[in-house]
Parts: sequence; C-alpha cells; structure tokens
Amino acid sequence: MKKIILLCALITITNCTLKNIEKTHGVALLETKFEKLIENKTNKNQILKDLGPPSTKNIFDNSVWIYVGKKTRKKSLFKLARNEDIRSNVVVLEINNRDILVKKQLYTIENIQKINFSEKITTKTKKDSFVFGVLSSFRQKIDSPKRNKKVSQQ
Repeated sequence: MKKIILLCALITITNCTLKNIEKTHGVALLETKFEKLIENKTNKNQILKDLGPPSTKNIFDNSVWIYVGKKTRKKSLFKLARNEDIRSNVVVLEINNRDILVKKQLYTIENIQKINFSEKITTKTKKDSFVFGVLSSFRQKIDSPKRNKKVSQQ
C-alpha cells in the first residue's frame, strides 16, 4: 500500500511544473513576419499566406487590415489568475486598389503607451430624435401580440 501511495505522489510531483507557461493569442511571431512584408512589393495573397486572415478589417474601407499578436504568462504560482504580458503587438497594413501593400505600421507596448487619445466624450442620442422614433416604432410592430399570433398559427 505504501508503494502505491509513493508511486502516486511521485507521478504527481513529476507532472507539476515550475516553469512559466506561455500562451500565444492571435498571430504568432508577428514581429518577424512583419519584417518580411515589403511596401509597394508585397501583394494581398502573400500577406494572407504569411499572416493569415486579418483580426479585423476597417469598417469603412477594406484596404486597412489589422493583425494582433499577444503572448502572456502566469505572473506567479501564488497569483493564479494574474497574467503578465510578455509581448503585445498590433500590425496595421494599408492595401491599395491593386491589392499591393502601400503602408505598414507595427505598434508594440512601448509605442501604444505614447499614443495620445482624445479626452472627448461621445454624447448620447436624444430619445426624441427622429431615428429613435422610427426604430422604436419598428420594435413595437415586431413585438406586437397580433403579429406573434399570426406567426405561431402558420
């Protein structure tokens, strides 16, 4: 019986690791892949091959692609829920209408901290606005009990 307990304890101890576990989110090795991209030479297909699909595209214009790469690890054995950022990079690529890379930018943790953000606050829309009235009337029509009865009967 003592041998079984000793064997279980030995297996448990050897499976525990004191080495920090690193987790990668987004594109791995984003900095090295960024260096391979050449402005006015690299095309959209090469970007998709090297980096994969973008994390986000610009809503207003599909010519701006954004890639995110982040690497974290546990801070300490005693702080179980806390993660420490090792690397956090954002790459912004601008592609022209001929699918050629025009501009590339790499933002690291140090660069992001230097960016000045606007202090202005977005104002809320008034409930008396025309758009709010139209949308609320649509909502009332969709939620009306008569409409729900017709849909459920079919």
